[in-house]
Amino acid sequence: MKIGIVGDYNPGYPSQQATNEALTHSIKKNKAPMEYDWIPTASIPEQLDTIKKNYKGFWIAPGVPESVSGVLQIINYAREHNIPLIGTCGGFQNIILEYAKNKLRIDDADHEERNPNASSLVISKLTCSLVGQKGEIHIKSPSMVSNMYQKQTVIEQFRCSYGLNPEYEAPIHEAGLSIVGTDIEGRPRIVELQGHPFFIGTLFVPQLSSTEENPHCLIDSFIRLFHSGR
Repeated sequence: MKIGIVGDYNPGYPSQQATNEALTHSIKKNKAPMEYDWIPTASIPEQLDTIKKNYKGFWIAPGVPESVSGVLQIINYAREHNIPLIGTCGGFQNIILEYAKNKLRIDDADHEERNPNASSLVISKLTCSLVGQKGEIHIKSPSMVSNMYQKQTVIEQFRCSYGLNPEYEAPIHEAGLSIVGTDIEGRPRIVELQGHPFFIGTLFVPQLSSTEENPHCLIDSFIRLFHSGR
C-alpha cells in the first residue's frame, strides 16, 4: 500500500526531509506494510488516472509547488472520494484554496505570495511571520483532531508566513471545512472536513516534532487508518 507525498522534493528543505522521517517513524511504530513516494506536481495533470490507482492516501507537502493546479486536482479527488489526506504548512494553504474554488465557487480564489494583486486573496500574508517559531494551539472539541491529541492545548512548530485570510474564515468554516485548531488569538491553525474519514490541514509542521521514540499523533492516526484495513 502506498501514500503519495504531493510536492516537489528538495532534500535541503527541512520540512520536506522531516516529512519522510515522520512517515518512517509512524510506519515503523505501527508495523504497517506501507510505502511512500514523492509525486512531482508537474506530472499530475497527465498522470492523474495512474496516481489515483497507485496511491491510497496523500500528504500535501510543505513548499511552493511547481504546479498548483496539479496539487489542487489531487486535493479535489481526495475530498470528493473520501481518500485520506493530510496537508501541512503549504498543504494547509492549498487545501483551503481548493475548497474555496470548488466548494464555495470562488473561481478567482488565490494566494497572496503567488498573485498579490488577485481580487480574492483567500490565502494572505500573516500579520507576523511564523517561520521558525513554536506556537500554542487550542484544540476544539468535539473534533477528529481532538480525539487524536487527547489534549486541549499543544505546542507546535511553524514554518509559514501565509494563512487563511480573516475575511474568508466564516464562509470556509460554515461550508464544512471546520476550523478546529486556533492560536491564542483565535486564528485558524487546523482545519478538518466534516464527514470525511481523514481530511486534515495544519498551518504548522507536525513532522518537525516527530521522533522515532515519539511519532506525532496526527501522523500516527493517518498511518493507522490504512493499517486498520480501510
